[in-house]
Amino acid sequence: MTPRKPLLPLAVIIVASLIGHRSSAAEPAPPRPNIVFLLTDDLGYGDLGCYGQTKIRTPNLDRLAAEGMRFTQHYAGSNVCAPSRCVLMSGLHPGHAYIRENRGLPDHEGQEPVPPGALQFPLTLKRLGYTVGGFGKWGLGSVQSTGSPLEQGFDRFFGYNCQWKAHNYYPTYLWDNDRKFPLNNPNIAAHQKLPPGVDPNLPASYAPYFGRVYSADVIAQKAREFVEANRDKPFWLYFPTTVPHLGLEVPEDSLREYEGKFPEKPYEGGRGYLPQRTPRAAYAAMITRMDREIGRIVQLVKRLGLEERTIFVFTSDNGPPAIESGGFPVGFFNSAGGLRGGKADFYEGGFRVPCIVRWKGRIAAGATSGRVTGFEDWFPTLLELIGEKAATPKKLDGISFAPTLLGKQQPPRPFLYREMLPCACVRVGDWKLVWPHLGKGSFRGTGQRPRAELYDLAKDPRETTDVAADHPQIVAKLEQVGRQQHVKSDLFPLPAFDGVTVDRPPKKAGKPN
Repeated sequence: MTPRKPLLPLAVIIVASLIGHRSSAAEPAPPRPNIVFLLTDDLGYGDLGCYGQTKIRTPNLDRLAAEGMRFTQHYAGSNVCAPSRCVLMSGLHPGHAYIRENRGLPDHEGQEPVPPGALQFPLTLKRLGYTVGGFGKWGLGSVQSTGSPLEQGFDRFFGYNCQWKAHNYYPTYLWDNDRKFPLNNPNIAAHQKLPPGVDPNLPASYAPYFGRVYSADVIAQKAREFVEANRDKPFWLYFPTTVPHLGLEVPEDSLREYEGKFPEKPYEGGRGYLPQRTPRAAYAAMITRMDREIGRIVQLVKRLGLEERTIFVFTSDNGPPAIESGGFPVGFFNSAGGLRGGKADFYEGGFRVPCIVRWKGRIAAGATSGRVTGFEDWFPTLLELIGEKAATPKKLDGISFAPTLLGKQQPPRPFLYREMLPCACVRVGDWKLVWPHLGKGSFRGTGQRPRAELYDLAKDPRETTDVAADHPQIVAKLEQVGRQQHVKSDLFPLPAFDGVTVDRPPKKAGKPN
Protein backbone atom coordinates (compact mmCIF):
# COMPACT_ATOMS: atom_id res chain seq x y z
CA MET A 1 0.00 0.00 0.00
CA THR A 2 1.46 3.38 -1.07
CA PRO A 3 1.98 5.68 1.90
CA ARG A 4 -0.12 8.85 1.81
CA LYS A 5 1.73 12.16 1.41
CA PRO A 6 1.50 14.41 4.46
CA LEU A 7 -1.02 17.22 4.13
CA LEU A 8 0.35 20.77 3.98
CA PRO A 9 -0.41 22.80 7.06
CA LEU A 10 -3.47 24.99 6.63
CA ALA A 11 -1.47 28.16 7.27
CA VAL A 12 0.93 27.31 4.43
CA ILE A 13 -1.99 26.78 2.05
CA ILE A 14 -3.55 30.10 3.01
CA VAL A 15 -0.29 32.00 2.64
CA ALA A 16 0.41 30.39 -0.75
CA SER A 17 -3.09 31.27 -1.88
CA LEU A 18 -2.69 34.88 -0.83
CA ILE A 19 0.69 35.14 -2.56
CA GLY A 20 -0.77 33.70 -5.75
CA HIS A 21 -3.73 36.06 -5.56
CA ARG A 22 -1.48 39.05 -4.98
CA SER A 23 0.75 38.03 -7.89
CA SER A 24 -2.25 37.69 -10.20
CA ALA A 25 -3.74 40.97 -9.08
CA ALA A 26 -0.45 42.76 -9.63
CA GLU A 27 -0.32 41.82 -13.32
CA PRO A 28 -1.06 44.98 -15.30
CA ALA A 29 -4.10 45.00 -17.57
CA PRO A 30 -3.24 45.04 -21.26
CA PRO A 31 -3.10 48.63 -22.54
CA ARG A 32 -6.11 49.88 -24.45
CA PRO A 33 -5.50 50.23 -28.18
CA ASN A 34 -4.71 53.64 -29.62
CA ILE A 35 -6.93 55.12 -32.34
CA VAL A 36 -5.55 57.01 -35.33
CA PHE A 37 -8.47 58.51 -37.25
CA LEU A 38 -7.36 59.93 -40.61
CA LEU A 39 -10.05 62.17 -42.13
CA THR A 40 -9.50 63.78 -45.52
CA ASP A 41 -11.35 66.80 -46.86
CA ASP A 42 -13.44 66.39 -50.06
CA LEU A 43 -11.56 63.26 -51.20
CA GLY A 44 -13.68 61.29 -53.65
CA TYR A 45 -14.62 57.61 -53.70
CA GLY A 46 -12.38 57.09 -56.73
CA ASP A 47 -9.33 59.14 -55.72
CA LEU A 48 -7.23 56.27 -54.28
CA GLY A 49 -5.46 53.49 -56.12
CA CYS A 50 -7.18 50.87 -53.97
CA TYR A 51 -10.53 52.27 -55.17
CA GLY A 52 -9.62 52.27 -58.85
CA GLN A 53 -7.62 55.47 -59.34
CA THR A 54 -4.99 55.09 -62.10
CA LYS A 55 -3.51 58.59 -62.42
CA ILE A 56 -2.71 59.53 -58.81
CA ARG A 57 -0.14 57.68 -56.69
CA THR A 58 -1.31 56.66 -53.19
CA PRO A 59 1.10 53.86 -52.19
CA ASN A 60 0.77 54.23 -48.42
CA LEU A 61 -3.01 54.20 -48.37
CA ASP A 62 -3.09 51.33 -50.85
CA ARG A 63 -0.81 49.41 -48.47
CA LEU A 64 -3.06 50.28 -45.54
CA ALA A 65 -6.01 48.81 -47.47
CA ALA A 66 -4.03 45.68 -48.36
CA GLU A 67 -3.24 45.18 -44.67
CA GLY A 68 -6.77 45.86 -43.42
CA MET A 69 -10.43 46.00 -44.45
CA ARG A 70 -11.77 48.18 -47.26
CA PHE A 71 -15.42 49.26 -47.22
CA THR A 72 -17.33 49.83 -50.45
CA GLN A 73 -20.53 51.38 -49.02
CA HIS A 74 -19.38 53.76 -46.31
CA TYR A 75 -21.26 57.06 -45.96
CA ALA A 76 -19.90 60.34 -44.66
CA GLY A 77 -21.97 62.04 -42.00
CA SER A 78 -23.10 64.69 -44.46
CA ASN A 79 -22.25 65.94 -47.93
CA VAL A 80 -20.45 69.05 -46.59
CA CYS A 81 -17.79 69.60 -43.94
CA ALA A 82 -19.14 70.82 -40.59
CA PRO A 83 -22.24 68.58 -40.25
CA SER A 84 -20.22 65.56 -41.32
CA ARG A 85 -17.79 66.16 -38.47
CA CYS A 86 -20.66 66.70 -36.03
CA VAL A 87 -22.18 63.34 -36.98
CA LEU A 88 -18.79 61.65 -36.53
CA MET A 89 -18.18 62.98 -33.04
CA SER A 90 -21.75 62.90 -31.71
CA GLY A 91 -22.89 59.50 -33.00
CA LEU A 92 -26.12 61.16 -34.22
CA HIS A 93 -27.26 61.29 -37.84
CA PRO A 94 -28.10 64.69 -39.43
CA GLY A 95 -31.78 64.46 -38.49
CA HIS A 96 -30.80 64.54 -34.80
CA ALA A 97 -27.34 66.16 -34.72
CA TYR A 98 -26.95 69.78 -33.65
CA ILE A 99 -25.04 70.98 -36.76
CA ARG A 100 -26.79 70.15 -40.02
CA GLU A 101 -25.08 72.40 -42.59
CA ASN A 102 -22.13 74.77 -42.95
CA ARG A 103 -23.05 77.97 -41.16
CA GLY A 104 -20.73 80.83 -40.36
CA LEU A 105 -21.30 83.59 -37.84
CA PRO A 106 -20.90 87.31 -38.66
CA ASP A 107 -17.68 88.85 -37.38
CA HIS A 108 -16.44 85.53 -35.98
CA GLU A 109 -13.60 83.29 -37.04
CA GLY A 110 -15.28 79.92 -36.94
CA GLN A 111 -18.59 78.21 -37.57
CA GLU A 112 -21.81 77.77 -35.58
CA PRO A 113 -20.64 76.33 -32.22
CA VAL A 114 -21.94 73.08 -30.83
CA PRO A 115 -23.33 73.39 -27.27
CA PRO A 116 -21.61 71.92 -24.20
CA GLY A 117 -21.44 68.14 -24.23
CA ALA A 118 -22.55 67.79 -27.86
CA LEU A 119 -19.52 65.82 -29.05
CA GLN A 120 -19.80 62.79 -26.81
CA PHE A 121 -17.17 60.71 -28.60
CA PRO A 122 -14.07 62.73 -27.60
CA LEU A 123 -15.59 63.44 -24.19
CA THR A 124 -16.14 59.73 -23.59
CA LEU A 125 -12.62 58.79 -24.68
CA LYS A 126 -11.23 61.43 -22.33
CA ARG A 127 -13.24 60.00 -19.42
CA LEU A 128 -11.87 56.56 -20.26
CA GLY A 129 -8.33 57.82 -19.83
CA TYR A 130 -7.40 58.56 -23.44
CA THR A 131 -5.30 61.56 -24.40
CA VAL A 132 -7.30 63.24 -27.16
CA GLY A 133 -5.56 65.27 -29.85
CA GLY A 134 -6.89 66.91 -33.02
CA PHE A 135 -4.68 68.12 -35.86
CA GLY A 136 -6.16 69.71 -38.96
CA LYS A 137 -9.52 71.41 -39.53
CA TRP A 138 -12.21 71.89 -36.88
CA GLY A 139 -15.31 73.84 -38.06
CA LEU A 140 -17.58 73.30 -35.01
CA GLY A 141 -17.08 76.52 -33.06
CA SER A 142 -14.50 79.24 -32.47
CA VAL A 143 -11.79 78.97 -29.84
CA GLN A 144 -13.78 81.29 -27.53
CA SER A 145 -17.04 79.34 -27.83
CA THR A 146 -18.64 76.24 -26.35
CA GLY A 147 -17.69 74.53 -29.61
CA SER A 148 -13.96 74.91 -29.04
CA PRO A 149 -12.10 71.58 -29.24
CA LEU A 150 -10.82 72.18 -25.70
CA GLU A 151 -14.43 72.44 -24.48
CA GLN A 152 -15.43 69.22 -26.24
CA GLY A 153 -12.95 66.74 -24.78
CA PHE A 154 -9.73 67.52 -26.64
CA ASP A 155 -6.50 67.85 -24.68
CA ARG A 156 -4.73 69.35 -27.67
CA PHE A 157 -5.74 70.93 -30.95
CA PHE A 158 -3.51 72.32 -33.68
CA GLY A 159 -4.62 73.62 -37.07
CA TYR A 160 -7.45 75.66 -38.57
CA ASN A 161 -10.38 76.42 -36.33
CA CYS A 162 -12.40 78.01 -39.17
CA GLN A 163 -13.24 76.13 -42.35
CA TRP A 164 -13.09 79.21 -44.56
CA LYS A 165 -9.61 80.13 -43.32
CA ALA A 166 -8.56 76.65 -44.48
CA HIS A 167 -9.12 77.60 -48.13
CA ASN A 168 -5.57 79.00 -48.05
CA TYR A 169 -2.70 76.53 -47.48
CA TYR A 170 -0.30 79.38 -46.72
CA PRO A 171 -2.00 81.23 -43.85
CA THR A 172 -0.25 83.68 -41.55
CA TYR A 173 -1.11 81.57 -38.50
CA LEU A 174 -2.73 78.39 -37.23
CA TRP A 175 -4.31 77.71 -33.84
CA ASP A 176 -2.35 75.91 -31.14
CA ASN A 177 -5.09 75.20 -28.61
CA ASP A 178 -6.46 78.71 -27.91
CA ARG A 179 -3.40 80.65 -29.08
CA LYS A 180 -2.31 81.71 -32.54
CA PHE A 181 0.76 79.93 -33.89
CA PRO A 182 2.43 82.30 -36.38
CA LEU A 183 3.65 81.05 -39.76
CA ASN A 184 6.19 82.85 -41.89
CA ASN A 185 3.78 83.58 -44.74
CA PRO A 186 2.55 86.77 -46.38
CA ASN A 187 -1.11 87.67 -46.00
CA ILE A 188 -2.81 86.05 -49.03
CA ALA A 189 -6.55 86.35 -49.61
CA ALA A 190 -7.94 82.88 -50.34
CA HIS A 191 -10.20 83.93 -53.24
CA GLN A 192 -8.57 85.95 -56.04
CA LYS A 193 -8.25 86.20 -59.81
CA LEU A 194 -5.21 86.76 -61.95
CA PRO A 195 -4.99 90.51 -62.66
CA PRO A 196 -5.88 91.67 -66.18
CA GLY A 197 -2.98 91.49 -68.60
CA VAL A 198 -1.05 88.85 -66.64
CA ASP A 199 0.01 85.85 -68.78
CA PRO A 200 -1.69 82.75 -67.28
CA ASN A 201 0.90 80.43 -68.88
CA LEU A 202 3.90 81.84 -67.02
CA PRO A 203 4.87 80.27 -63.66
CA ALA A 204 5.89 83.71 -62.38
CA SER A 205 2.28 84.89 -62.68
CA TYR A 206 1.32 82.62 -59.77
CA ALA A 207 4.15 83.53 -57.38
CA PRO A 208 2.00 85.99 -55.36
CA TYR A 209 -0.31 83.14 -54.31
CA PHE A 210 2.34 80.98 -52.62
CA GLY A 211 3.93 81.39 -49.20
CA ARG A 212 6.91 79.85 -47.46
CA VAL A 213 5.31 77.44 -44.98
CA TYR A 214 2.80 74.86 -46.20
CA SER A 215 0.22 74.43 -43.45
CA ALA A 216 -0.46 70.74 -44.14
CA ASP A 217 3.22 69.92 -43.48
CA VAL A 218 3.25 71.73 -40.13
CA ILE A 219 0.00 70.07 -39.04
CA ALA A 220 1.36 66.62 -39.92
CA GLN A 221 4.56 67.32 -37.99
CA LYS A 222 2.59 68.34 -34.89
CA ALA A 223 0.50 65.17 -35.20
CA ARG A 224 3.65 63.03 -35.18
CA GLU A 225 4.92 64.90 -32.14
CA PHE A 226 1.64 64.08 -30.39
CA VAL A 227 2.15 60.38 -31.08
CA GLU A 228 5.72 60.54 -29.76
CA ALA A 229 4.65 62.36 -26.60
CA ASN A 230 1.87 59.88 -25.82
CA ARG A 231 3.58 56.64 -26.78
CA ASP A 232 3.22 55.21 -23.25
CA LYS A 233 -0.51 55.82 -22.78
CA PRO A 234 -3.62 55.30 -24.90
CA PHE A 235 -4.37 58.14 -27.30
CA TRP A 236 -6.85 59.17 -29.96
CA LEU A 237 -5.15 60.99 -32.81
CA TYR A 238 -7.86 62.76 -34.81
CA PHE A 239 -6.19 63.92 -38.04
CA PRO A 240 -8.73 65.89 -40.14
CA THR A 241 -6.34 67.09 -42.84
CA THR A 242 -7.44 69.93 -45.11
CA VAL A 243 -6.20 68.04 -48.20
CA PRO A 244 -7.38 67.93 -50.99
CA HIS A 245 -9.97 70.68 -50.39
CA LEU A 246 -9.68 73.67 -52.70
CA GLY A 247 -7.72 75.89 -53.31
CA LEU A 248 -5.25 73.95 -55.39
CA GLU A 249 -1.94 74.68 -53.67
CA VAL A 250 1.05 72.41 -53.17
CA PRO A 251 4.82 72.96 -52.82
CA GLU A 252 6.95 72.76 -55.96
CA ASP A 253 8.80 69.58 -54.93
CA SER A 254 5.50 67.66 -55.02
CA LEU A 255 4.15 69.44 -58.10
CA ARG A 256 7.20 68.38 -60.14
CA GLU A 257 6.16 64.73 -59.86
CA TYR A 258 3.07 65.39 -61.99
CA GLU A 259 3.88 68.52 -63.95
CA GLY A 260 3.71 67.86 -67.69
CA LYS A 261 1.98 64.49 -67.31
CA PHE A 262 -1.57 65.71 -67.99
CA PRO A 263 -3.17 68.05 -70.53
CA GLU A 264 -3.67 71.32 -68.66
CA LYS A 265 -5.62 74.54 -68.93
CA PRO A 266 -4.60 77.25 -66.45
CA TYR A 267 -7.21 78.18 -63.89
CA GLU A 268 -7.27 81.97 -63.61
CA GLY A 269 -9.42 82.20 -60.49
CA GLY A 270 -12.78 83.09 -62.00
CA ARG A 271 -14.82 80.55 -60.02
CA GLY A 272 -13.51 81.05 -56.50
CA TYR A 273 -10.33 80.11 -54.63
CA LEU A 274 -6.84 80.87 -55.98
CA PRO A 275 -5.41 80.72 -59.51
CA GLN A 276 -3.39 77.64 -60.48
CA ARG A 277 -1.35 77.18 -63.66
CA THR A 278 -1.56 73.35 -63.65
CA PRO A 279 -4.74 72.39 -61.75
CA ARG A 280 -4.65 68.69 -62.62
CA ALA A 281 -1.05 68.24 -61.58
CA ALA A 282 -1.69 70.26 -58.42
CA TYR A 283 -4.68 68.11 -57.39
CA ALA A 284 -2.76 64.87 -57.93
CA ALA A 285 0.30 66.23 -56.12
CA MET A 286 -1.78 67.32 -53.12
CA ILE A 287 -3.16 63.81 -52.70
CA THR A 288 0.22 62.12 -53.14
CA ARG A 289 1.82 64.47 -50.61
CA MET A 290 -1.03 63.74 -48.18
CA ASP A 291 -0.43 60.03 -48.73
CA ARG A 292 3.23 60.58 -47.87
CA GLU A 293 2.38 62.31 -44.58
CA ILE A 294 -0.06 59.55 -43.62
CA GLY A 295 2.64 57.00 -44.40
CA ARG A 296 4.97 58.82 -42.02
CA ILE A 297 2.41 58.58 -39.22
CA VAL A 298 1.95 54.86 -39.86
CA GLN A 299 5.71 54.27 -39.91
CA LEU A 300 6.16 56.22 -36.68
CA VAL A 301 3.58 54.06 -34.92
CA LYS A 302 5.42 50.99 -36.20
CA ARG A 303 8.84 52.30 -35.12
CA LEU A 304 7.53 52.99 -31.61
CA GLY A 305 6.35 49.38 -31.30
CA LEU A 306 2.67 50.40 -31.16
CA GLU A 307 1.51 48.77 -34.40
CA GLU A 308 -0.37 45.84 -32.85
CA ARG A 309 -2.24 48.07 -30.42
CA THR A 310 -3.18 50.87 -32.78
CA ILE A 311 -6.39 50.99 -34.83
CA PHE A 312 -6.07 53.00 -38.05
CA VAL A 313 -9.17 54.45 -39.73
CA PHE A 314 -9.04 56.34 -43.02
CA THR A 315 -12.00 58.04 -44.69
CA SER A 316 -13.28 61.34 -46.17
CA ASP A 317 -15.74 63.91 -44.83
CA ASN A 318 -17.78 64.00 -48.08
CA GLY A 319 -17.45 63.52 -51.81
CA PRO A 320 -15.45 65.64 -54.27
CA PRO A 321 -16.77 68.84 -55.86
CA ALA A 322 -19.48 68.09 -58.41
CA ILE A 323 -18.88 71.22 -60.46
CA GLU A 324 -15.72 72.80 -61.80
CA SER A 325 -15.22 75.33 -59.02
CA GLY A 326 -11.82 76.58 -57.96
CA GLY A 327 -10.12 74.83 -60.88
CA PHE A 328 -11.10 71.36 -59.65
CA PRO A 329 -10.59 68.93 -62.57
CA VAL A 330 -14.12 67.52 -62.65
CA GLY A 331 -14.23 64.19 -64.46
CA PHE A 332 -10.55 63.95 -65.36
CA PHE A 333 -9.60 61.77 -62.38
CA ASN A 334 -13.06 60.18 -62.03
CA SER A 335 -12.87 61.32 -58.41
CA ALA A 336 -16.43 60.23 -57.60
CA GLY A 337 -15.65 56.73 -58.87
CA GLY A 338 -18.45 56.81 -61.43
CA LEU A 339 -21.09 57.71 -58.84
CA ARG A 340 -23.62 60.43 -59.56
CA GLY A 341 -22.99 63.92 -58.21
CA GLY A 342 -20.52 65.08 -55.59
CA LYS A 343 -20.12 67.40 -52.65
CA ALA A 344 -23.41 68.98 -51.48
CA ASP A 345 -25.42 66.55 -53.66
CA PHE A 346 -27.78 63.95 -52.22
CA TYR A 347 -26.76 61.34 -54.76
CA GLU A 348 -24.09 58.76 -53.99
CA GLY A 349 -21.17 60.91 -55.11
CA GLY A 350 -21.91 63.33 -52.29
CA PHE A 351 -21.87 60.77 -49.48
CA ARG A 352 -20.18 57.52 -50.41
CA VAL A 353 -16.51 57.79 -49.51
CA PRO A 354 -13.44 55.56 -49.26
CA CYS A 355 -13.01 53.82 -45.91
CA ILE A 356 -10.10 51.69 -44.71
CA VAL A 357 -9.63 50.13 -41.25
CA ARG A 358 -6.41 48.44 -40.19
CA TRP A 359 -5.57 46.75 -36.88
CA LYS A 360 -2.65 44.39 -37.21
CA GLY A 361 -3.41 40.94 -35.88
CA ARG A 362 -7.10 41.64 -35.29
CA ILE A 363 -8.61 42.69 -38.64
CA ALA A 364 -7.99 40.33 -41.55
CA ALA A 365 -5.64 41.71 -44.19
CA GLY A 366 -6.99 42.28 -47.67
CA ALA A 367 -10.65 42.04 -46.59
CA THR A 368 -13.48 43.91 -48.29
CA SER A 369 -16.92 44.65 -46.86
CA GLY A 370 -20.06 45.82 -48.64
CA ARG A 371 -21.88 46.55 -45.38
CA VAL A 372 -23.67 49.91 -45.35
CA THR A 373 -22.01 51.99 -42.63
CA GLY A 374 -22.00 55.68 -41.73
CA PHE A 375 -20.08 58.23 -39.68
CA GLU A 376 -22.53 57.90 -36.79
CA ASP A 377 -21.38 54.28 -36.45
CA TRP A 378 -17.76 55.11 -35.52
CA PHE A 379 -18.57 56.09 -31.94
CA PRO A 380 -20.06 52.72 -30.87
CA THR A 381 -17.77 50.74 -33.18
CA LEU A 382 -14.51 52.11 -31.79
CA LEU A 383 -15.74 51.84 -28.19
CA GLU A 384 -16.49 48.17 -28.77
CA LEU A 385 -13.11 47.58 -30.41
CA ILE A 386 -11.23 49.08 -27.44
CA GLY A 387 -13.20 46.93 -25.00
CA GLU A 388 -15.45 49.71 -23.68
CA LYS A 389 -18.80 48.76 -25.19
CA ALA A 390 -20.51 49.41 -21.84
CA ALA A 391 -19.47 53.07 -22.05
CA THR A 392 -21.58 53.63 -25.19
CA PRO A 393 -24.39 56.15 -24.56
CA LYS A 394 -27.86 54.73 -25.07
CA LYS A 395 -29.33 57.43 -27.32
CA LEU A 396 -27.09 57.11 -30.36
CA ASP A 397 -28.04 56.62 -33.99
CA GLY A 398 -24.80 54.77 -34.64
CA ILE A 399 -24.66 50.98 -34.85
CA SER A 400 -21.40 49.22 -34.05
CA PHE A 401 -19.92 47.30 -36.96
CA ALA A 402 -17.07 45.91 -34.83
CA PRO A 403 -18.35 42.35 -35.52
CA THR A 404 -17.93 42.95 -39.26
CA LEU A 405 -14.41 44.27 -38.72
CA LEU A 406 -13.51 41.19 -36.68
CA GLY A 407 -14.84 38.79 -39.31
CA LYS A 408 -18.21 37.97 -37.73
CA GLN A 409 -21.69 38.07 -39.20
CA GLN A 410 -24.16 40.77 -38.18
CA PRO A 411 -27.56 41.93 -39.40
CA PRO A 412 -27.58 44.65 -42.08
CA ARG A 413 -28.14 48.24 -41.10
CA PRO A 414 -31.92 48.87 -41.00
CA PHE A 415 -31.67 52.31 -42.64
CA LEU A 416 -29.38 55.27 -43.23
CA TYR A 417 -30.70 58.86 -43.19
CA ARG A 418 -29.19 62.17 -44.36
CA GLU A 419 -30.58 65.71 -44.57
CA MET A 420 -29.50 69.28 -45.28
CA LEU A 421 -31.78 72.07 -46.45
CA PRO A 422 -33.38 71.77 -48.93
CA CYS A 423 -32.88 68.02 -49.43
CA ALA A 424 -32.93 64.69 -47.64
CA CYS A 425 -32.46 61.01 -48.46
CA VAL A 426 -32.98 57.65 -46.80
CA ARG A 427 -31.57 54.26 -47.72
CA VAL A 428 -33.16 50.94 -46.72
CA GLY A 429 -31.42 47.89 -48.13
CA ASP A 430 -30.67 48.68 -51.76
CA TRP A 431 -33.53 51.17 -52.07
CA LYS A 432 -32.70 54.85 -51.80
CA LEU A 433 -35.25 57.66 -51.65
CA VAL A 434 -34.14 61.21 -52.45
CA TRP A 435 -36.18 64.36 -51.79
CA PRO A 436 -34.55 66.93 -54.11
CA HIS A 437 -36.41 69.86 -52.54
CA LEU A 438 -37.99 70.07 -49.11
CA GLY A 439 -38.10 73.85 -49.01
CA LYS A 440 -41.84 74.01 -49.60
CA GLY A 441 -44.86 71.77 -49.44
CA SER A 442 -45.64 69.85 -46.29
CA PHE A 443 -46.48 66.34 -45.16
CA ARG A 444 -48.35 67.86 -42.22
CA GLY A 445 -50.01 70.86 -43.82
CA THR A 446 -52.06 71.37 -46.93
CA GLY A 447 -49.21 72.31 -49.26
CA GLN A 448 -48.02 70.38 -52.26
CA ARG A 449 -46.53 67.00 -51.39
CA PRO A 450 -42.73 67.08 -51.87
CA ARG A 451 -41.52 65.15 -54.89
CA ALA A 452 -39.46 62.03 -54.18
CA GLU A 453 -37.10 60.03 -56.38
CA LEU A 454 -36.45 56.32 -55.87
CA TYR A 455 -33.38 54.35 -56.98
CA ASP A 456 -32.49 50.67 -56.80
CA LEU A 457 -28.78 50.82 -55.99
CA ALA A 458 -28.30 47.11 -56.61
CA LYS A 459 -29.28 47.50 -60.26
CA ASP A 460 -28.55 51.19 -60.70
CA PRO A 461 -25.63 52.30 -58.49
CA ARG A 462 -25.18 55.46 -60.58
CA GLU A 463 -28.78 56.54 -59.92
CA THR A 464 -29.68 57.09 -63.54
CA THR A 465 -33.29 55.88 -63.42
CA ASP A 466 -35.96 57.16 -61.03
CA VAL A 467 -38.39 54.28 -60.41
CA ALA A 468 -40.64 56.00 -57.85
CA ALA A 469 -43.70 55.72 -60.11
CA ASP A 470 -43.23 51.94 -60.36
CA HIS A 471 -42.96 51.30 -56.59
CA PRO A 472 -45.41 53.52 -54.66
CA GLN A 473 -45.46 51.19 -51.64
CA ILE A 474 -41.67 51.31 -51.28
CA VAL A 475 -41.77 55.10 -51.65
CA ALA A 476 -44.38 55.30 -48.86
CA LYS A 477 -42.30 53.05 -46.59
CA LEU A 478 -39.11 55.06 -47.05
CA GLU A 479 -40.99 58.34 -46.69
CA GLN A 480 -42.22 57.19 -43.32
CA VAL A 481 -38.70 56.25 -42.20
CA GLY A 482 -37.31 59.61 -43.28
CA ARG A 483 -40.04 61.64 -41.59
CA GLN A 484 -39.56 59.72 -38.35
CA GLN A 485 -35.82 60.46 -38.35
CA HIS A 486 -36.11 64.24 -38.65
CA VAL A 487 -36.32 66.23 -35.42
CA LYS A 488 -37.09 69.91 -35.93
CA SER A 489 -34.18 72.32 -35.65
CA ASP A 490 -34.75 76.07 -35.44
CA LEU A 491 -31.25 76.69 -36.79
CA PHE A 492 -31.51 74.26 -39.70
CA PRO A 493 -35.16 73.83 -40.75
CA LEU A 494 -36.62 71.47 -43.32
CA PRO A 495 -39.90 73.25 -44.07
CA ALA A 496 -41.72 70.30 -45.64
CA PHE A 497 -40.95 68.10 -42.64
CA ASP A 498 -41.53 70.84 -40.09
CA GLY A 499 -45.04 71.73 -41.27
CA VAL A 500 -44.04 74.96 -43.01
CA THR A 501 -45.53 75.54 -46.43
CA VAL A 502 -43.37 78.42 -47.63
CA ASP A 503 -39.71 78.62 -48.58
CA ARG A 504 -37.28 79.46 -45.79
CA PRO A 505 -33.69 80.20 -46.82
CA PRO A 506 -30.88 78.45 -44.98
CA LYS A 507 -29.24 80.49 -42.23
CA LYS A 508 -25.66 80.48 -43.46
CA ALA A 509 -23.15 82.94 -44.77
CA GLY A 510 -22.79 83.14 -48.52
CA LYS A 511 -19.27 81.75 -48.71
CA PRO A 512 -17.84 78.69 -50.43
CA ASN A 513 -17.73 75.41 -48.50
